[in-house]
Amino acid sequence: MKKSILFLAIVSLILTTSCKENTEATKETNTTKSNVDLSVGQEGVQDEVSNPNIVQVASGSKDHTTLVAAIKAAGLVTSLSNAGPFTVFAPTNAAFDKLPAGTVDGLLKPEKKADLENILGYHTYVGNLKAEYMQDGQEFDMVYGGKVKITKQGDKTFVNGSEIVASIPTSNGIIHVIGDVLLPK
Repeated sequence: MKKSILFLAIVSLILTTSCKENTEATKETNTTKSNVDLSVGQEGVQDEVSNPNIVQVASGSKDHTTLVAAIKAAGLVTSLSNAGPFTVFAPTNAAFDKLPAGTVDGLLKPEKKADLENILGYHTYVGNLKAEYMQDGQEFDMVYGGKVKITKQGDKTFVNGSEIVASIPTSNGIIHVIGDVLLPK
């Protein structure tokens, strides 16, 4: 009987010590988790394996530096880095150069942020619009209001009269490269 009591005492001591160690390990894990910087959004994720998102692809294009500057000035980096899917009709630098002198510089000023958001929102659709599935005469409601109209001429697809010259799939949607800035009507 004494052996049974001694055995139970030893087992209880081991269990008590074991539970205490697990509780301390859990506290350490929870403390470590709370030290993670939660202020960084999806755009701050560093990932060398996954496909890049819309903002990452545009940032890597020498032809879209003005568009990327506009996205940053409008505060839309986080929005366009999120899961989506989004379709972005992406004007090239040459497209922005077609605007009257000083237009782009004026829009990049902080006091013009709302106007810039509207213009960029008019280039963005929530959903994945592949050019090969677009039909002549279709209209799509854009993020910040207004509709764009699709036209087809043979194998060419146009949005509001601007030809889609390239389509680039991304992890959160698709970019259609266009040669004009679309202005809300």
